[in-house]
Amino acid sequence: MTNQSEPAHDQSEPAHDQSEPAHDQSEPAHDQSEPAHDRSDAGLSAIISERRQLINLAYRLLGSLAEAEDAVQETYARWYAMSRQQQDAIASPGAWLTKVASRICLDLLGSARARRETYVGEWIPEPLPDRNGWIGGRPGSAAAEPADPADRVTLDESVSMAFLVVLESMTPAQRVALILHDVFRYSFAEIAEITGRTPAACRELASSARRRIRASGPPEAPAAHQAGLVRNFKQAWEARDIGTLIGLLDPGATLTADGGGIVSAALRPVEGGERIARYLVDIAKRTPDDATILERSVNGRPGLMVRREGSTTGVYAFEVGDDRIQHIWAVRNPDKLRPWMMG
Repeated sequence: MTNQSEPAHDQSEPAHDQSEPAHDQSEPAHDQSEPAHDRSDAGLSAIISERRQLINLAYRLLGSLAEAEDAVQETYARWYAMSRQQQDAIASPGAWLTKVASRICLDLLGSARARRETYVGEWIPEPLPDRNGWIGGRPGSAAAEPADPADRVTLDESVSMAFLVVLESMTPAQRVALILHDVFRYSFAEIAEITGRTPAACRELASSARRRIRASGPPEAPAAHQAGLVRNFKQAWEARDIGTLIGLLDPGATLTADGGGIVSAALRPVEGGERIARYLVDIAKRTPDDATILERSVNGRPGLMVRREGSTTGVYAFEVGDDRIQHIWAVRNPDKLRPWMMG
C-alpha cells in the first residue's frame, strides 16, 4: 500500500487568500480593450477546461467514474443556473467549481454507505484503463478533450486500487480532507470552508486518514517488479499451474471479487494463497477456450484484463509487497467495465 507520510508543510500552513486556492485557478487578466464577446468566449473556455480537474477530484473521492461524471454534471448545472451577474461576481470560477463539486461528493459519500449495504457481494472501486498501454490505441484517443471521462483521470499513486480501497474505510470527511490537501494541495483553511469544519479539525482528519494508510500494509513494490510478478501470475493461471500460483501469492493473500449481482463472482473475499490458487484454476477450467488474458495497466499499476468475443469480462488489479502478491481485486460487474469495452 502506498505510504504517504505527512507532508512537511502540514506543520505550518502558508497563508492564502481564502477566496483563492493555493494553486491559482483564477481567470487570466484580460486587456481592458478586449471585445466583450472575446472575454465571454475566454471565460466559457476556462470554465469548460476545469472539467478534467473536476473529474480527477470526483473519481478519487467517490471511487466510481459514473458517479464522478454525475457529480461534475451537477456542478456545471449549478454554475449555469446562476445569472451572468452572479457568475461575473465570482473571483475564481475554478475555485468555485471545485468547492461545489467537493460538497456534492461529500453528500454522495454520506449516502453511498447505505446504498452499498444493499449491493450484492463485495463493492470494489471502478477500475480505470491506461489507453497508452493498449495495443493499437483507441479510436479518437488523440482528441484534445476526450469524450470518455476515464481518459481525463490522471493515473498516479492516488488512484491505485490499493489506495482507493483504503479510502473506502474512511469517513467521508477524512476522505475529502486527505484528497483535497495531500493530492490537490488545498490549504486546510480552504478545506474548512468546503466541509464546514475548522482548519484544525480538517488537519486532524487528514492526519487520521494518513494513519489508516500507513496501517494498511507495507509500501507497494515498484511498478517494474510488480509487472514481472503479474506476468508470471498470468502465465501460471493460463497453464493452470497451482504450485506456481501458490508460490507467487502471499500465504495470507486475499482475493476480492465484484460481480454486482449481475455476473457470477465470489460473494465474500477468498482468503489464503492456496485457496486463491485453487479458486483461480477452477475458474480457468470453466472459462471458454476463446477467452484471452491480456496484460494491462489498471489504475496506473500492472494488471490483467480478460477478453472474450470482443468484450471485456473481467479486470484484475494487484497489490504487491514483500515479493509476493498480497491482494487481488477482480472486477466483473459489467457496469464498471464500460471504459474497458473499447480498445
